[in-house]
Amino acid sequence: MKLKLDENLPVELVTDLRVLGHDADTVTDEGLRGAADPAVVDAASAADRILFTLDKGIANLQRYPLHQHAGVVLFRPDTSGRGAVIAFVRQRLRKVLEMDLTGRLTVVGPSRIRFR
Repeated sequence: MKLKLDENLPVELVTDLRVLGHDADTVTDEGLRGAADPAVVDAASAADRILFTLDKGIANLQRYPLHQHAGVVLFRPDTSGRGAVIAFVRQRLRKVLEMDLTGRLTVVGPSRIRFR
């Protein structure tokens, strides 16, 4: 699976994804650090990569309809801080990667995963 991590997710997660056999890069690797959301979504879509993010704005279906991107996974941890976010994503990563993420908005919360 081809994935892109938004700059709001810890870069260590790219290594986790690669170890699991996925083609992963980051917004920062592409020189888009600090770029507006439309540029990030467009870059992920142009590369046919599913975007992993913490940004609720990117999950706005009116602004970014499903047909305009390869897929978005929005992680919604119930605590903040770098360590807490890494732990939250790592605990759910294998389950998320088993799902069909293509062309959907997937919202990963503390107790459930929803699709749109």
